[in-house]
Amino acid sequence: MPAFRGAQRITDDRTPFEDRWGGWYVTGTHGRMRHIGNAVGHDRLHPQVLDLHDTQNLTSLAKKFDATGYLSGASDIVALMTLEHQTRMTNLMIRTGWEARMATAGTHDKFLQMQYDTDLESLVTYMLFADEARLEGPVVGVSTFTKTFAQRGPRDHQGRSLRDFDLDKRLFRYPLSYMVYSEAFDAMPTQARDRVYKRLYDVLTGSDQSDKFKRLSADDRQAVLEILRETKPGLPAYFKTNIVGSLR
Repeated sequence: MPAFRGAQRITDDRTPFEDRWGGWYVTGTHGRMRHIGNAVGHDRLHPQVLDLHDTQNLTSLAKKFDATGYLSGASDIVALMTLEHQTRMTNLMIRTGWEARMATAGTHDKFLQMQYDTDLESLVTYMLFADEARLEGPVVGVSTFTKTFAQRGPRDHQGRSLRDFDLDKRLFRYPLSYMVYSEAFDAMPTQARDRVYKRLYDVLTGSDQSDKFKRLSADDRQAVLEILRETKPGLPAYFKTNIVGSLR
């Protein structure tokens, strides 16, 4: 039985690995890193005390339950990590879009404008994986997801894609969310999307060297900018200009 007591943890790629997937089945290997998936609490008065025996690095759930009749007998760890990222990205785009519409509705609410500015910056920061929790070793899934997800591209002339996984030190090889290609991103109000583009450009060209983006190396920034230029329709014209020298 699920223990729905108090606030539930909402996890995404910022969440430390050891705090992820409570209440979920997880299949895949992750070395010495540990999570709280596949675990149960035996004391209903203290459901947060979990039995973590035989819960790590599982490549099969056969010992946990009978998967007959289910669409899959796996709960791929790479797919779960991707789902976490996509869920928060979707929430941030919806919230930022709503606040943009409210901020331009003629109410002149200073608090609303401040909240809009804050959440738009949160969206940009999250898109660039600036606060992503580092992986301490390789993560390997047990399904075809790692391969098929990356195959969906799009790719630049060098064969690079924002869907390419890293899974050693971080989730993706190139630190910009593939959700930039989504219908939800394109459907944001124009003024919000334009501001996101400008902030991305400032960071990727090195104009913004603030501490919160210090994890993005010059090579990361240049690679992402080059991939965007070739694969994202509708970019503002200034994205086509030369990369500024501060990248190097």
